[in-house]
Amino acid sequence: MEIAFRGPYKLFSRLGDRLDVHEIADYDPDAFVALATTPPAIHRYGGSMGKRVQVLCQYIVENYGGETEAIWTRDAPDGAEVLKRLKALPGFGEQKAKIFLALLGKQRGVAPAGWRAAAGDYGLKGSRRSVADVVDAASLGEVRDFKKAAKLAAKSSG
Repeated sequence: MEIAFRGPYKLFSRLGDRLDVHEIADYDPDAFVALATTPPAIHRYGGSMGKRVQVLCQYIVENYGGETEAIWTRDAPDGAEVLKRLKALPGFGEQKAKIFLALLGKQRGVAPAGWRAAAGDYGLKGSRRSVADVVDAASLGEVRDFKKAAKLAAKSSG
């Protein structure tokens, strides 16, 4: 997890200590991929992740005027609507959208009505299932333990 979440910081540094959704959306695609793949790359699959980041920024500019927070603030949506909007983002499926909704609710104070139910098990108070629950080294260990146990259970049942 630690390596994966350094990617945005690498982009931040390479873009002059800023992350601007408009700038990334308008960046020359080949130049942005080069920025994403320059060692150390932003992700294990730096080229494809660079393309995904740019497409996501373009979507946010086109659909939300570049205001990312409009995803969870425009027209005062409830949790189900925020989840729907997150699932519509390029590269976001059901699970990633639920985890992101839980992250917003648990760590960013974004709590539209029904957000916990919309986030499913990721929204449970006191759970240790995902990055939404990581606030320190101890909780990181608990999330890792949960994921290991879930993988083992899936492996033994399948």
